[in-house]
Amino acid sequence: MTADDRAPVVRTEGLTKHFPLRGVSRRSGGSRILRAVDGVDLRVDAGTTLGLVGESGSGKSTLARLVLRLMPVTAGRVWFDGTDITDLSARALRPLRHGMQLVFQDPYSSFDPQATVIDSVIEPLLAQGGSGAECRDRARDLFDLVGLATDHLDRSPRELSGGQLQRAGIARALATNPRLVVMDEPVSALDVSTQAQVVNLLQDLQRELGLAFLFIAHDLAVVRHVSERIAVMYLGQVVEEGPAHRLYEAPTHPYTQALLSAIPVPNPAVQRSRPRIVLHGEIPSPASPPSGCRFRTRCPYVMEVCAEVEPPATTTPDGSITRCHLHTEGPSLAGGSVNLLLRKD
Repeated sequence: MTADDRAPVVRTEGLTKHFPLRGVSRRSGGSRILRAVDGVDLRVDAGTTLGLVGESGSGKSTLARLVLRLMPVTAGRVWFDGTDITDLSARALRPLRHGMQLVFQDPYSSFDPQATVIDSVIEPLLAQGGSGAECRDRARDLFDLVGLATDHLDRSPRELSGGQLQRAGIARALATNPRLVVMDEPVSALDVSTQAQVVNLLQDLQRELGLAFLFIAHDLAVVRHVSERIAVMYLGQVVEEGPAHRLYEAPTHPYTQALLSAIPVPNPAVQRSRPRIVLHGEIPSPASPPSGCRFRTRCPYVMEVCAEVEPPATTTPDGSITRCHLHTEGPSLAGGSVNLLLRKD
């Protein structure tokens, strides 16, 4: 793949989404704001996968919808195939919609239960003005591509298994020959063996079609097998981002370290000897995030500076990016004057 082929299919800069809430904040005396996504920079190149991971409530799905411009942006920019789509109207976005598609978490809720599978698969093609016969032929080709028998096309969604229907959902996403496919927890509703089959299918499709994937999940073990790069999201911010192999071998952010330590290892002896980092408490509300570092209320290495200063996005020598004062070079850490407050629980 050439350098031109690796140009970003989608890129964001300072992407932000705030939702106004009813009521008045006692702290500020003004309107309350839910900070769902707060200043996210990312890029997904052609033929590559960016894995986006984090706990529920971290802002992953909201970020996906901002990238696809399914909701308006509060601040920041989004570029798709070199075009700034941040402020485009629905009408101006329509010609670009075929190039970006979404695969949902629950395949059963993403298909009309009153329609046959083929009706749902060809819907985007009909919207583009295709004839009925052309669309049916295209649907058969897509089912061959994703490894489904074509007689499944005329069935009800309830007549297909979860794995089969998710393959049909992937076929529907590919109907318009997209450049970018956003996968929002595409395998979390499937059993382990079916997950592996779908993941292998996605990798084959990417190699064959040169697709760019934004793969959203909470399971780092799954993301590891599909991603060239991984972004770890916490409370609306990306706290670490870098090459997948580096992130698994030498994670820099305490949150990433905790997520990785929770992945089970099939070898019992190794599993027992591995240090486990337990995160206490729940993820704070995005309506009232902690001051300074947003992870400090659960971090095992919290320092005094963490409550006072929000850590900047720091680039490490290997090109990874992390938001943590342990890796910040500046007045806040210079000279070792910061007091480390290790948790005892």
